[in-house]
Amino acid sequence: MLLLENVDVFYDKAQVLHNINISIGRNEIVSMVGRNGTGKTTMLKAIIGLLPCKNGKRILKGKDVTRKKSYELSRAGISYVPETRDIFPDLTVYDNLRVAQINHKPGFWTIEKVFDLFPEIKRREKNNGDTLSGGEQQMLAIARGVLSNPDILLLDEPTEGLAPKLVNIVKNAIVKINDEGTAVFLVEQNLKIPLSIAGRQYIIENGVVVWQGNTAELLENKADVEKYISL
Repeated sequence: MLLLENVDVFYDKAQVLHNINISIGRNEIVSMVGRNGTGKTTMLKAIIGLLPCKNGKRILKGKDVTRKKSYELSRAGISYVPETRDIFPDLTVYDNLRVAQINHKPGFWTIEKVFDLFPEIKRREKNNGDTLSGGEQQMLAIARGVLSNPDILLLDEPTEGLAPKLVNIVKNAIVKINDEGTAVFLVEQNLKIPLSIAGRQYIIENGVVVWQGNTAELLENKADVEKYISL
């Protein structure tokens, strides 16, 4: 579904990602785990086209899309939910969701379906975005992300700062989204959520992928892997 091949990414003259090779298959949940400042968000921005690939290729569904702009990649099937959520604070929940449907393909996910996924925001549909709790804003951001009916959903630390009950709600929602045919690329700081729902993991350190494998392999090598993510 998606490949990054030998990708280098820079901020001005500073190289942030080094020779990145990752793949996300159809209907997979794949995670990228690493400490703060190791390049996880940069990776997502490179995938969605918010940062250019200085070297290497971005390939989506077999086509080279390295030079495509972010809005073109969005329309081609990639949806990005940033850590900052970026909902519209002065729009209602319902209008935030309506905006997400503009210029995107129809499919399984509708406003009614995302209200079924997150009944918590259904109850707040007439409230403005800035009146929501942090957990409700996260649910709204994810709901908005799937309303484009993407092939791949990029999630940047969707459980960060949430209470355990809300973490479970978000985790279960990710699984349901994947069950309906959307691949998920999940960025997190720790292994707990990825180990529970992802089939494959990448570990990143200082802009370099230092480990990759499936969940069984990670569990076998957990002691070695944790040195890259422990504080």
